[in-house]
Amino acid sequence: MKNIAVIGAGTMGNGIAHTFAQFGYKVSLIDVSQSALNKGVAFITKNLDRMVSKDHINEVDKRNTLNNIKSFTSISEGVQNAELVIEAASENVDLKLKIFKELDQVCDVNTILATNTSSISIGKIAGVTSRPEKVIGMHFMNPVPIMKLVEVIRGKLTSDEVTKTIMELSEKLNKVPVEVNDFPGFIANRILMPMLNEAIYSLHDGVAGVYEIDTVMKLGMGHPMGPLQLADFIGLDVCLSIINVLYDGFENSKYKPCPLLVEMVSSGKLGVKSGEGFYDYSESRKAEKIAKQFI
Repeated sequence: MKNIAVIGAGTMGNGIAHTFAQFGYKVSLIDVSQSALNKGVAFITKNLDRMVSKDHINEVDKRNTLNNIKSFTSISEGVQNAELVIEAASENVDLKLKIFKELDQVCDVNTILATNTSSISIGKIAGVTSRPEKVIGMHFMNPVPIMKLVEVIRGKLTSDEVTKTIMELSEKLNKVPVEVNDFPGFIANRILMPMLNEAIYSLHDGVAGVYEIDTVMKLGMGHPMGPLQLADFIGLDVCLSIINVLYDGFENSKYKPCPLLVEMVSSGKLGVKSGEGFYDYSESRKAEKIAKQFI
């Protein structure tokens, strides 16, 4: 496998493209917006420059990585030679189903179709294709070039052969793949999101303030980032979307999103990306500075 297509040039998509390209794969980065593609490639270049400055790679490595990436605004053109397509669009089930319907029509019959979804059912996504045995989850962690974990989620109809291929491919990227089954939130978010939601409930109930909650979890539990800061970094809208998937999927009140989270998302306070969440990121370089701590 040498030719990979990645759909979505946002944070996760450009990180996935960066990682594959750095390990010598030819990558087609696809997005409907040329502006998003330009921004994604610029972000990859910036991260590569940072890696060069830290002596993790050299200028030749950087140049080769960028040369391995081509951008496309058309799915049908971008996936022509792809042996694996990884969808990394927004965490919106209708959008993902639309993309996979199109992929099933335009990709070679042997192409494996993967999704970077953090919570949506693999079976539901596979159900809109004629190849459910070739549909699988590849849930990378942010920032993709740095984080080792890949959650490999197999649907009920995903074949053993496809699962084995994706596990081995992940290892070739110097990642640690972990196979899990298709349940709401899988493992990472089934455990993480209720913790973040409980931290927000603690703030909502007046148990403690933002700084105090995050300090307890950092110093007491050894977390590198407090849960409220982490929620800001992920995006409060993304957190709410995943928590709703858990709530709807399990029909259990313990997964009900905190009213404070719902209120903040409704008012446009989404965290780092909007400039305000549980913390204020309005100063011009504050958000970027905080994000760089973890990249």
